[in-house]
Amino acid sequence: MLMQQIFLIVRPTTDFEIPHGDGYQLYSALLAITRSSEPATSQHIHDSDMSSIAVSGLRGRFGSSEHRGHKMIYKGEKYQFHIGITDPKEIEIFQSLIQPLILEGMDISLDAGSLRIEEIKSSTLTFEELMIKVREYNSHSIEFTFMSPTCIQYRNSAVTEMFPHRIAVFTSLLSKWNRVCPPELRMGVERDEFGRFIAERPDVKSYGTHSVMVNTIFDSAKKHHRPIFKQGFTGRCVYQFVRDVPQGVRNAVVALSIFAEYSGVGSSVSRGCGYVKVEMEGEG
Repeated sequence: MLMQQIFLIVRPTTDFEIPHGDGYQLYSALLAITRSSEPATSQHIHDSDMSSIAVSGLRGRFGSSEHRGHKMIYKGEKYQFHIGITDPKEIEIFQSLIQPLILEGMDISLDAGSLRIEEIKSSTLTFEELMIKVREYNSHSIEFTFMSPTCIQYRNSAVTEMFPHRIAVFTSLLSKWNRVCPPELRMGVERDEFGRFIAERPDVKSYGTHSVMVNTIFDSAKKHHRPIFKQGFTGRCVYQFVRDVPQGVRNAVVALSIFAEYSGVGSSVSRGCGYVKVEMEGEG
């Protein structure tokens, strides 16, 4: 079973405005591309409760906009974004995205303009290969950079975490892992073990909180669509193992950290939330 990462560099065909939380528009545009080539796969992505595709927001140089909640992107600039795929149907998803973008030269159409593909790179990793990589690390700590707003719901409530708490982050990743990994690689780490054997060290200067649009629903009372927002955080946080951490817990946390770059952290990862970069410290 494969995990896939796709890195894209795009250039706007014109100057135009996009929302600050642009992940939702990117997700909708990619879903439209998938629908044009593989309708069944598109429906699977849309209906899946497994966050089968994780889409980062655009990264690059932005300008201010006269419209509240929006920013400008420019024709002369390049922008980057990332797609992570962990669903068992990853091959179909990958092919249904890449074929139109590369072979057919299709642009990514957003609400106010289009993005032209400049470069695409991809990498794959099996769950078994990931577990082999875990043995290469004897990490004392792991640094997460939460690049886009990370929205972690507290269990089945409407409350979201506003701080990169170790239990919230790694419980979210464990849930995602156990839903897509081969049965023999499922993990049984307890919430208390994440709390007992890891300490978080957030970088206060980089820490920020956000409210980001992740969907729209039809308001039957007002007879129009209205946005749905979720709250989350960005910034850097180092997760440090305590001295007596059991090897099994250490290995599980390292595996989940590698997995995080493919799966994203928290909810609404397909709508631009929860994109992370991870760096292992104390290797060797």
